[in-house]
Amino acid sequence: MRVDGFVFADDRLMARLRDDPALVQVANVATLPGIVGASLAMPDVHWGYGFPVGGVAATLADGGAISPGGIGFDINCGVRLLRTSLLRGDLEPVAARLADELFRAVPSGVGAHGGQRLAQRDLDGVLAEGAAWAVRHGLGNAEDLELTEERGTLAGADPVAVSDRARQRGGDQLGTLGSGNHFLEVQAVDRILDGDGARALGLALEQLVVLIHCGSRGLGHQVCTDHLAVMDRAAGRYGIVLPDRQLACVPLGTPEANAYLAAMAAAANFAWANRQAITHAVRGAFGRVFGAGVATAMGLVYDVSHNIAKLERHQVAGRELEVCVHRKGATRAFPAGHQDVPLRYRAVGQPVLIPGDMARYSFVAVGAPGAMELSFGSTCHGAGRDLSRHAAIRELRGVDIAAQLAHEGIVVRAQRPDLLAEEAALAYKDVASVVEVAAGAGLIRPVARLRPLIVIKG
Repeated sequence: MRVDGFVFADDRLMARLRDDPALVQVANVATLPGIVGASLAMPDVHWGYGFPVGGVAATLADGGAISPGGIGFDINCGVRLLRTSLLRGDLEPVAARLADELFRAVPSGVGAHGGQRLAQRDLDGVLAEGAAWAVRHGLGNAEDLELTEERGTLAGADPVAVSDRARQRGGDQLGTLGSGNHFLEVQAVDRILDGDGARALGLALEQLVVLIHCGSRGLGHQVCTDHLAVMDRAAGRYGIVLPDRQLACVPLGTPEANAYLAAMAAAANFAWANRQAITHAVRGAFGRVFGAGVATAMGLVYDVSHNIAKLERHQVAGRELEVCVHRKGATRAFPAGHQDVPLRYRAVGQPVLIPGDMARYSFVAVGAPGAMELSFGSTCHGAGRDLSRHAAIRELRGVDIAAQLAHEGIVVRAQRPDLLAEEAALAYKDVASVVEVAAGAGLIRPVARLRPLIVIKG
């Protein structure tokens, strides 16, 4: 280990983590060439590929390494939150109808297709421009870009760096949700935790909001697969020895690193365009149920990424350094006053969106100064799994999850209802505990709690 491993947790979370292989991964990440500060694990940490999910590591831009395992297969998987002009009571008479409209409007499921089929020229535009391409083609507005991390376009993207196989996998998946832990939820604000923050973000008690969680689909998965193979072969040529080949990496500035970063940025742009296209479909569904005025009034609160690497400047041991921050299952949490926070929110801090499970609640927060001091401006991205998918299915065999949710007043639409057990509340940590740890460490300031009312799953 070149640096320490540091886990953000309290006694309750740590008790479940002590025998978790994610802790071995935290130690393994600490061996990366050029890593600085510490190998970090957020309170939602769990086992992943190479890096743990919830892992954060910064490597020197000059002399450090880039590892695709520190970004993950679903490049720029992220979350966006839409506010509406509606209240919870407005939904009750039409909840089933709206659920049906959303389920039809946003294709979901394993390998879901049926999104926009893109010609190669258009796919190149998506890969180069991201959400800006979608807005330019009528799938949103300029304000959506203003309130998206990096304005929805990661610099340095090169469509040529994306393989033909990745293009084939993503060619008709724009505007699709996918499966697994991806979801679209209509929620209600059921608790305000910080009045000033809620007003700045345009949130109020009982207000309906929409949370969208998805990423770069098959295209991003293939980009990661392609470049892991390249780096696995190349690491030895650069004299890199690692405790786990899933951490395959190369030095920044090498041809292999440059090719990966160009393809990763292109996949990130695909993910932003995907969430933008889904946003347009969601607005259309609300418009068909509630009228055009409601659809027009649906504004974006924020869109935050949680599987991405970026070159940023941070203080390390009293020196400002340019570093490559790997965030895998972790989001930025920049505080008030930071130049990368949208002007609209600069007085309160960057919005942080932290989904929970489909039976309980999610949280909205803002970044706090402690994140810059302790975690390279990063925090948790969700609840974090407590059980593997297979373990959850075994535990819940014979249980009708959809019926349980209906009993709680939550309407569910899913391509595979039999797989809802994978995503049941039992499979996840209580996100309230995760948020409590992140807030206690000074990484975030909680603003509001959201309760699910409609759940769309793959």
